[in-house]
Amino acid sequence: MACWIVRADRFSRGRLPPGRMVGQDLLVISDVHRLQRAFDEAELRADTDALSALLADDFRSIGEQGYVLDKAQWVGKFAEFAYTSLESSDVEVCFYGHAAIVRCVQRSHSAWRGQEMALAVRVSQTWVELPGGWRLAGIQFSSLGGA
Repeated sequence: MACWIVRADRFSRGRLPPGRMVGQDLLVISDVHRLQRAFDEAELRADTDALSALLADDFRSIGEQGYVLDKAQWVGKFAEFAYTSLESSDVEVCFYGHAAIVRCVQRSHSAWRGQEMALAVRVSQTWVELPGGWRLAGIQFSSLGGA
């Protein structure tokens, strides 16, 4: 396992067992971090084509209140939902061979069915390496009360 904390697009080493191939791990972590940013950008622009390409076919989202959306529901939410701002910070990327976990804090402003919302959540994303490349297989949100 290799974990790197991302601050302003600079990586600093988190936990790394001795003898790991740091260069190879850093390349994968950089790729996954790039995909995480592409996912955020696609969400902000409501780019359903980009989202469909980034999500695994068996993707699942678990919302801050426990509701579950599959890939079609996640992409389809943009019929009634739009971000006005979306920012991720405190990003940590951990690499586990053919899987990677991205953890971050996300602050957003959005509108759903005409109702404006402001959210601060902790996010955990599970990325998996498939024959066609890295895909987001799961995302889970936990509310940051009072943030």
